[in-house]
Amino acid sequence: MTTHSPSRFALSVFIALVLLFTALLSLPIASTTREVTPLADALFTAVSTICVTGLTSVDMAAHWSPFGDVVLFVGVNIGGMGALTLASLLGLVISKRMGLRAKLIAAGDTNPLRAHGGAVNESQAVRLGEVGMLLRTVALSTVLIELAVTLLIFPSVAAKYPWFDALWIAPIYAAMSFTNTGFTLNDGGIAVFQHDYFFMSVIMLSVFVGSVGFPVIFALSRHITNPRKATLLRPSTWALHVKLTLITTTILLFAGAGTFLILEYGNPGTFGRMNAWDTIFQSVFLSTMTRSGGFSVVDIGELYGSSMVVGSMLMFVGGGSASTAGGIKVTTLAVLALGVLSEAKGRQSVEAFGRRIPSDVQRVAVAVLAWGATIVAVATIVIAQITHAPIAQVLFDVISAFGTVGLSTGLTETLPDHALYVLAVTIFMGRVGTVTLAAAVAATSRTQHYSLPVERPIVG
Repeated sequence: MTTHSPSRFALSVFIALVLLFTALLSLPIASTTREVTPLADALFTAVSTICVTGLTSVDMAAHWSPFGDVVLFVGVNIGGMGALTLASLLGLVISKRMGLRAKLIAAGDTNPLRAHGGAVNESQAVRLGEVGMLLRTVALSTVLIELAVTLLIFPSVAAKYPWFDALWIAPIYAAMSFTNTGFTLNDGGIAVFQHDYFFMSVIMLSVFVGSVGFPVIFALSRHITNPRKATLLRPSTWALHVKLTLITTTILLFAGAGTFLILEYGNPGTFGRMNAWDTIFQSVFLSTMTRSGGFSVVDIGELYGSSMVVGSMLMFVGGGSASTAGGIKVTTLAVLALGVLSEAKGRQSVEAFGRRIPSDVQRVAVAVLAWGATIVAVATIVIAQITHAPIAQVLFDVISAFGTVGLSTGLTETLPDHALYVLAVTIFMGRVGTVTLAAAVAATSRTQHYSLPVERPIVG
């Protein structure tokens, strides 16, 4: 498995897709001016598309032609479903069966622990034998959810645009919200709908569902489709991964909304000019979008510095594992928090909801946090040195790139080409995943048949 590991295959597929979509977006037919898009802009947009990020270096509504819009629509759906999941799904459809290697590859995409050698313990969200069902759930849920969102928001879009344009704009928003991309390809962007609370609520719900992760959708769908497991309304029957994902996501969502409300209610550049209901609603909307949605009604560049810090923290955490969201993932934060709590209570093991979390999961959580922080720090330093822009703006956009969020202070569109390349690499590393990336670089996983003498250094 050293030369054909799932993690290396993941990198190869994502790189190939980025190169393919860079070529497509570079075609003269992809731009409204029928001119070749500069390489830096085409490459950055391709990375942002395949990695479902939403950061832009050009005016998305004005620059791309209908052909370019189609390329972007296809790209975000491929990225949202996951390159590996899509490849495995196509193989499943063609062969009608999945071999062990195909299942290992697919499992590596849906469960980061599969990127490592050795046995995977009982805490994994999706078992190897269930990968085929998971892939069907991924494809079916993507199609059905985007179709449902399209039908729900179509009347709102048709009220703002001619019905022929609405037939295209509605599916675009459905795809961009469920995949957590955040591209707005219509004139005026999402601000056109800011007072249509039904439209905005559907978009928020679509982003939320996309950010919890396919393993969670898969686990909950089994409770609905299996009469013997019709226990969806009994959280005690949910798997630990489902509980940690939903609970942590909900806490961060409402905590973020409350914090934005407190910090920004008097800011004339954001919530200060809104009435009470708009302020509350937009606080919840902004908190949802910092989880990876990328849509924004308020000007992010007008946020107070304190709010930018809060937004950066939420973006760094991101959404659920194996979801369309980025970041270090909410389950990583939950495991780390549980570890700190267990240490404070003097417990020898980390426990939650009557289950013990193995030490290898804890090590992966620490590694993900360390790798993520390192990537963000290095990218921030490099881009700040290149641009000499305010560090708060640089840090916000870098974390938005790493977390594949798509919110920007306005800095990204002004970056020079070499800074765009740095940000594109940050996006790529954030989307592929720090665990998968580390496993791909590591090449092999060796078993150590001896133990070294113990010596305890002083820490803290």
